[in-house]
Amino acid sequence: MQNTITQNWQKKVSALAAQSEAMGKLHQEILELAYQENWFKLFVPKVYGGAGKELPEILRLEEELAEADGSLGWTITLCAGAAWFAGFLNQDLATEIFADRKVCFAGSGAVGGLAIKTDDGYTINGHWKYASGALHATIFTANCLLKNNDGTDILDERGNPKILSFILKKHEVEILAGWSYFGLIATGSHAFEVKNLKVPINRTFEINHEIKFDSNGFDYPFLQLAETTLAVNSLGMTNHFIRLVEESFLSRSGLKRYNESQIAYFNEELIRNKVEIKELRDNFYQTFDESWKQLKNTGNVEIVKLTEVSLISRKLAHACRKATDVLFPYCGLEAAKKESEINRVWRDIHTASQHALLTFID
Repeated sequence: MQNTITQNWQKKVSALAAQSEAMGKLHQEILELAYQENWFKLFVPKVYGGAGKELPEILRLEEELAEADGSLGWTITLCAGAAWFAGFLNQDLATEIFADRKVCFAGSGAVGGLAIKTDDGYTINGHWKYASGALHATIFTANCLLKNNDGTDILDERGNPKILSFILKKHEVEILAGWSYFGLIATGSHAFEVKNLKVPINRTFEINHEIKFDSNGFDYPFLQLAETTLAVNSLGMTNHFIRLVEESFLSRSGLKRYNESQIAYFNEELIRNKVEIKELRDNFYQTFDESWKQLKNTGNVEIVKLTEVSLISRKLAHACRKATDVLFPYCGLEAAKKESEINRVWRDIHTASQHALLTFID
């Protein structure tokens, strides 16, 4: 695994993870690290001050971020992933937005609002949940159903009600406390809403529709982009968990009660799960890298290959959750203590596993 996070950074993240959870948001020192390393701009073109990285490198970095701390990895993944929309934004608007060193996108993929067409833009009302990074976000993205002034639907080219994505600024939205879940607490994935907000026409965009740049994989299909980035988060957190499992088992106060056969059984279970996760990880990156090579060489990814990417992403995420459940009982009561590191990692993994894209393998 590439050491894209220096040892000092890993130590800082580890040292502050519990504090981040207690605050319900990433610690300011961790945010400053993210700004320094341009993590919130991983997908943003260099012309806007972004990292200009390509997706294969980003996936491996996101795995390492999630291994360092689940809330950090998830927040960077979701916020940087939303900033991928830079490739579809009005260029003047994008230049304005990304001039902010601390720019951070948050938002929701759900259609939670209505946008009524006006002469020079839209009037928006809506409510959206699960905006990871909401407490430090500078930009919010929101999907809306479009309506005419008379309340009738605006239709797309296929005759269906049209949905459009919007860029909203921090001062235009109201953040609603709504992240009361037992894991990924420091992501601060709260809800937000707007009421009778008027926005100009240049605040709209459509992904995979009109690409403003021909680099950074803006033409990689969004579904597989989402599935792969979520899968590497589960992978990174599971790497962390498995490392802690062995430490926890060997430090159990009741270890002396186990005979050699029982200890050997635990070691077999640990090794079996390590091997399974590693093999799936290798398969995942090989499959994804093949799809990326197709895109770079031909400008397109075959449907068969995209199906393979989706399948291996979900298989990997399911195997990660299963491994944590199999190994958790061997860790003693320390693993059930909510203040412990291993408990935090376990909770983060299981919260991440509830994402709709990871629910089913097929």
